[in-house]
Amino acid sequence: MRHGDRAGTIVEVEAYEGPDDAASHAYRGPTPRSAVMFERAGLLYVYRSYGVHWCANVVCGPEGTGSALLIRALEPTAGIDAMWGDRPKAKRPTDLASGPGKLCAALGIDGDHYGVDLLDPTSGIRLESGTAPADLQVAIGPRIGITKAVDRPWRFAVADNPHVSRPRPRR
Repeated sequence: MRHGDRAGTIVEVEAYEGPDDAASHAYRGPTPRSAVMFERAGLLYVYRSYGVHWCANVVCGPEGTGSALLIRALEPTAGIDAMWGDRPKAKRPTDLASGPGKLCAALGIDGDHYGVDLLDPTSGIRLESGTAPADLQVAIGPRIGITKAVDRPWRFAVADNPHVSRPRPRR
């Protein structure tokens, strides 16, 4: 994922599935806040969590379904000095983007980026292709930071990656 000169490899996501998922912002249908979730895949859904942190999601389901992936963590790969500047409380490189709010601060993502096309190669924020290692192991666990539908094992992370948020899912 790239925003200008800042970039990183996504190492953790959580899935949210529209009207069948009580934890999803799309559960009750489109609202002014969640409307982009019902648009085409590849758009950025940005929202404020508890009035404090920005969170970034990639719309991922068929148009009209309200599905998205919350980007929970990334491993910084470029623009790291700028990330440190926006994350002064981070103590270690693994703290820069190891959580959805930290990730948005590190990449400089906020509410002004709501609806950005992540698949447009000219977009300021975009998803870039990469190659996963052949031996990649994925850890799966329940979503965290929610109070509804907490039993769903829809949190996915690169196993043993130190940039994954805590508590880390098990293999």
